[in-house]
Amino acid sequence: TGGNHLLISGDDGVILVDTSMPDYADMLIATIDDLVDEDEVDFLINTHLHADHVANNGFFADEGATIIAHQGTYDTLKNKGLVSGGGVSDAGENMLPHVVFSQSMTLYLNGLTIELSHIPNAHTLSDIIVYIPEKNMIHVGDMLFNGIFPFIDLNNGGDVDGYIAGQKQILDMIDDETKVVAGHGPFASKADLKKAHDMLVDARSIIAMHKNKGKSEDEVVEANPLKKYHDDWNWGFITTERMTRQVYRGL
Repeated sequence: TGGNHLLISGDDGVILVDTSMPDYADMLIATIDDLVDEDEVDFLINTHLHADHVANNGFFADEGATIIAHQGTYDTLKNKGLVSGGGVSDAGENMLPHVVFSQSMTLYLNGLTIELSHIPNAHTLSDIIVYIPEKNMIHVGDMLFNGIFPFIDLNNGGDVDGYIAGQKQILDMIDDETKVVAGHGPFASKADLKKAHDMLVDARSIIAMHKNKGKSEDEVVEANPLKKYHDDWNWGFITTERMTRQVYRGL
């Protein structure tokens, strides 16, 4: 539905991670109905502030869901609006999280420990990861675009070095058997996350070398320093050129 979800169900209710965009609401709701017997989602976790992860909050809230998110997601929705690739639009009151935290939070539901941890200034200012140790599973939100260039939202608290540090933090807490749900892209493993991390570290180093020589952003783009990654990592939203520009601006 434009992003990857995690659905957790049991005696304490249904927990959904992220809500996608309105165009995909019917698909998401139909899939949930197929997977669980309960009539509604009880708890909703937003991994960060972007529209493709929060835009259907209002629907689930109106049906009774309690929305949990980082404080930065609440603040952005309330004070700035709904942030998407096309700009910013109004966010309804029913989209706002009901429960927020700054650093970490733990839910004990459905016989599971659901650990929510903030990754500061990485993809955005409000990224959280959702780790379930009993299942050795983690939803990392947009801390991983599996197999494609990542989007680092410099206008909303994102930071290249913060993204790299955040990925390293996740790598240090998981093992080779951990099931990793990326924000975008196919189901992943620690090896997939390590590959994405190593690519970004290398891309940063290459572009920093050009910038430190006094080259302008356009001159670096013209030099095409990420050419070796183009065939495998380029995609419609974050092209090789856009990847080069966002890393240059983020240095």
